[in-house]
Amino acid sequence: MRTKPLFLNLLLAFLLVSLSVHAAMQTEMVPMRDGAKLATDIYLPDGDGPFPTVLVRSYYARGAGAAFGAQFNKVGMAFVIQDNRGRGGSEGKDMVFTDDGWGELQDGRDTVEWLRAQKWSNGKVGTFGMSALGITQLRLAGTGVPLDGQVIWVGSGNFYGELSYIGGVFRKSMLEGWTESNKSSHILSVWKEHPSFDAYWKGFDSNARANLATAPALHVGGWWDIFNQGTIDAFVARQHKGAEGVRGKQRLVMGAWTHGGPIGEKAGELVMPKSWVFDLGGQSLQFLKHCLMGGPSEIADGPAVRYYTLGDVSDPAAPGNEWRTADDWPPFKTEETAFYLAPDGLLAKEPVADAKALTYTFDPANSCPTKGGSNLVIPAGPFDQREIAERPDVLSFATEPLAEPLEITGRVKVKLFVSSDAPDTDFTAKLLDIYPDGRAMGMLDGIQRVKYRKGFEKSDPLAPGTVGELEIDLWTISLIVNKGHRIGLQVSSSNYPRFELNPNTGADFPAEGGEMRQAVNAVYMDKERPSALLLPVRPKAQ
Repeated sequence: MRTKPLFLNLLLAFLLVSLSVHAAMQTEMVPMRDGAKLATDIYLPDGDGPFPTVLVRSYYARGAGAAFGAQFNKVGMAFVIQDNRGRGGSEGKDMVFTDDGWGELQDGRDTVEWLRAQKWSNGKVGTFGMSALGITQLRLAGTGVPLDGQVIWVGSGNFYGELSYIGGVFRKSMLEGWTESNKSSHILSVWKEHPSFDAYWKGFDSNARANLATAPALHVGGWWDIFNQGTIDAFVARQHKGAEGVRGKQRLVMGAWTHGGPIGEKAGELVMPKSWVFDLGGQSLQFLKHCLMGGPSEIADGPAVRYYTLGDVSDPAAPGNEWRTADDWPPFKTEETAFYLAPDGLLAKEPVADAKALTYTFDPANSCPTKGGSNLVIPAGPFDQREIAERPDVLSFATEPLAEPLEITGRVKVKLFVSSDAPDTDFTAKLLDIYPDGRAMGMLDGIQRVKYRKGFEKSDPLAPGTVGELEIDLWTISLIVNKGHRIGLQVSSSNYPRFELNPNTGADFPAEGGEMRQAVNAVYMDKERPSALLLPVRPKAQ
């Protein structure tokens, strides 16, 4: 996906090391299997070659490739950047990643095969890019075309559950904002025709085709990135299910970043320690050079996983706030630890036997607003949620202050027993790190549509007034909640405009001028229906 800040940040990183280098460029209109020609800029190093090639297939302006070309040329690699079909100077219709994979049209594969046939190519091809440029790489890998290396920053390998719908709910602000800014809004009607995980979305699942991936790859993501879980899942799928020679050669870097990477000093409203910085540009270049030309690579030659464990950013002596390494993901076994919701707002170690349900009214006309999270076109990252907690449609829970630090590393989930008087509704959850000064910093969030509580391939509405069980996936983090802090949880039924509103009528989307009814929603927390926050806690012995 976009963002321009991410692309420009990486461009700046390359500019800083290549200001004195100038790359000559030639443009070719490369033919695809249906006859459409894609605008392709080629930057060649000095000399006669042949050269290994780094390919970027871009949803954005390919003119920014000069700085990348200069840097790759400097180390002896050709650099090629191409406008996707229907974008920039390329022919054809822009169908937003549809033609970049293994379907009827396979623009990525056709381009790689064309590159290998050029007289200046030595046959070795690697790929590089971030966001939308990372997605085209994952789509390309799913074709099974031979590749020699990939650097995939913040991409999605499975569109349903990572890009389009989360918990069965449309990612409104991101998808509408990105498509509008890139003049691709025509695809929204197609995406909205497929609210469940059907054959259409299965055609965008490169993780299911991990056995066809042929290249070592560096996967880069962030805890507040829009594709947090997607980056991890793509790494795991290829590390364990990739083609022979690829398994075990995937590398993962997960930082404490939003989609824009480590920009400035802050992530959301948290001022981050200097330790959070990572030389993404330098390590990416070194990794690709290793894959295409040989030689050392700190990442390729080292542990499979590098990840940043968060801590109390206000206390220099607090545990965490450091980079760690591991041989795989997850990095160690954790104990799923339940913190049970109690009517008095406590997250308790045991459920309250006779606890009564808590109810609230969810009114789509007065929805709970988004404040931070894994966003793209609206502010992203950890933000103080105290203002949100004051709303009558938000249930807030917290532990007592911790007597000792508690490490959470892995996938966080919330199990709720719920009911509603509406034909359908949503439930949301946020994990909070509550500082001693009262700041309730949102660390992860998620949403679940009730009718998809049993799976995303088919809806199963819950009859009004009936109690049902659902699970909200908050994705993954590595965080040490410091002593004196409290672990917090907020439950509601909207997080708008991050997620589309549920009209509470059973419809998949609100209709313009259509019915938007209120829903009285309940969360149960007695011993027979123990709603709980489920945390992957690191055992003390580890």
